[in-house]
Amino acid sequence: MGPWITLIALGAFHGINPAMGWLFAVGLALQEKSGRAIGRALVPIAIGHALSIGLTVLLLGIGRASLSVAILEWVTAGALIGFGLLKLIRPRHPRWVGMRVGFRDLLVWSFLMATAHGAGLMLLPVFLFSADNPAPCHGPSCHSAAGLALDSWPGYLAAIGLHTLAMLVVAGLAAYVIYYKFGLSILRQAWINLDHVWAVALILAGVVAIIL
Repeated sequence: MGPWITLIALGAFHGINPAMGWLFAVGLALQEKSGRAIGRALVPIAIGHALSIGLTVLLLGIGRASLSVAILEWVTAGALIGFGLLKLIRPRHPRWVGMRVGFRDLLVWSFLMATAHGAGLMLLPVFLFSADNPAPCHGPSCHSAAGLALDSWPGYLAAIGLHTLAMLVVAGLAAYVIYYKFGLSILRQAWINLDHVWAVALILAGVVAIIL
């Protein structure tokens, strides 16, 4: 269960990060003066996030078909550390979209934001660790259990869905609490630069991937 719990925890971390979407959703709700705007905004934001994660996992699957897991581990670790350092030195976000947005605009914005943050990269060590350490299975349930292993395509889809669901739930809770209880004024009093936290987390994940 360790890899699955890690995927949920990473989804929760993505959800609490205002740059991943809930801040945008709260801004739209304040603009429209309706909390319903939060729900309408978070759905395409979650889909865009899932597509970004899915693209990264797809590249991992293609890489595993042609490269050994050992090589992929080093490549992933290097990408994590390099991307984390880049985010520390040059933290940039997509700025092409304004506040008057529709479903497609939010979906594309979320996809670009998650990709720019390297959200999918953080999940790669989880998949590679699962491939290196397959769970033992005994009895007639082995066949069904293998279908949801993290080193299979059904497992990839399940992992993306679970991760995105955790992200959506946490982002929704944050958005509704901020909107109904505090408004954006709380961000002027208590602000943590989660971009820097995320960049450091990427670097640490790369280091851990090398050590393991």
